[in-house]
Amino acid sequence: MKQQFNIKTTIITMENKQNTPKILKKKYFPSAEFYSQIIDSLQDYSIFTFDKDFKINSWSSGSAKIFGYETEEVIGEHFDLIFTEEDLKNGIPKREIETALLEGRATDNRWHIAKDKSVFYAYGLVFPLIGSDGEMLGYVKILRDLTDRKKSEDVIRKYIKELEELNTHKESVMAILSHDLRSPLSAIIGTVKYLKKNFHKMQNDTLQEMLDLLYKSSIDELEMLDYLVEWARIKYASDVFSPTKIKLTQYIDKVFETLNETALLNTINLHHEIDDNTTVFADGKMLISIIQNIVSNAIKHSQRGGTISISANSSEDKIIVKVMDTGVGMSKEIMEKLFTPQIKTLSAARKENKGAGIGLLLVKGFLEKNDGEIWVESIEGEGSSFYFTLPIEEPLHKIGSSDEIMFDESP
Repeated sequence: MKQQFNIKTTIITMENKQNTPKILKKKYFPSAEFYSQIIDSLQDYSIFTFDKDFKINSWSSGSAKIFGYETEEVIGEHFDLIFTEEDLKNGIPKREIETALLEGRATDNRWHIAKDKSVFYAYGLVFPLIGSDGEMLGYVKILRDLTDRKKSEDVIRKYIKELEELNTHKESVMAILSHDLRSPLSAIIGTVKYLKKNFHKMQNDTLQEMLDLLYKSSIDELEMLDYLVEWARIKYASDVFSPTKIKLTQYIDKVFETLNETALLNTINLHHEIDDNTTVFADGKMLISIIQNIVSNAIKHSQRGGTISISANSSEDKIIVKVMDTGVGMSKEIMEKLFTPQIKTLSAARKENKGAGIGLLLVKGFLEKNDGEIWVESIEGEGSSFYFTLPIEEPLHKIGSSDEIMFDESP
């Protein structure tokens, strides 16, 4: 069935020299119904208007398809019902309107929420609706659902990133295996060979010293292997990743209990200032490893009688955890390479009995797996503060890029 459009026809005339009317041409002025039918035919777009009080007063069929709300369900509702809780907390709707009034239009790429609480990624445009006499009537909002395109882009981007990380990971592991594991093992073998040959003629003090050295070197090698196994688990065993909502203090207490004896031997005080109800969304085993590595690292670099404290603050949808020590601190050069250590720095740390340095690679990998990040602030001679973030709730989505997707491009 063909759609019928109500087209108004007007005849414009002009008098000639003999004052005889003369038809010049016909002009067609499409009606409001004509434009409405065009808008409703755009099923890939949500187009709706809202008044100066931000109440929705028109809703296209494309809007109903994308958001799941029928027209009668949204007319009179505030337009912020399409925004996620996170965006509402951050004042995104208000900011969008302010930009539209200031610049004539506001555009963005963001996630929106549908009637069934599912989220979709869209390019949006909002601009003021001005009447013929200059009166402010309200606003027009246009959205295009680009979720499938976004997913495809993210998959490709993630695949490229994983290939790059895999290559770096392979080189790092091979270098550690060939250098930081092979060299100490060669020293252990050499020491055992010497003991085997000279055991009966060695003095007890010398013998005890060499046995202590062998024991410590073996423990260090086992620790390095444990780190490598955990590091590999990040890359290859994603099936064991089981994030859930957990109480942060329970895991900090577990770490303190494990490391308390080591801290007491160095008269280092461990304490935290975190509310018992503070929760994060993370994998429990990874969280234990994250906290234990950072606190253990702080103990190794703290002076006798020092203090290591843990605190936490919420910021938007994340918890920021701070692990502060009163240790030796570190230089700017060390901080810049702290989370991407090279073999040279790993070996130097090992010789100084400060650990292999791979622990922080493990921490960084676990945090990224849990949608978090890590950074450090430090002053030489005064101490260091490690900060890491974790989500409070299960993330609704992860945006791989903030690059703008143009509105008029085909999906």
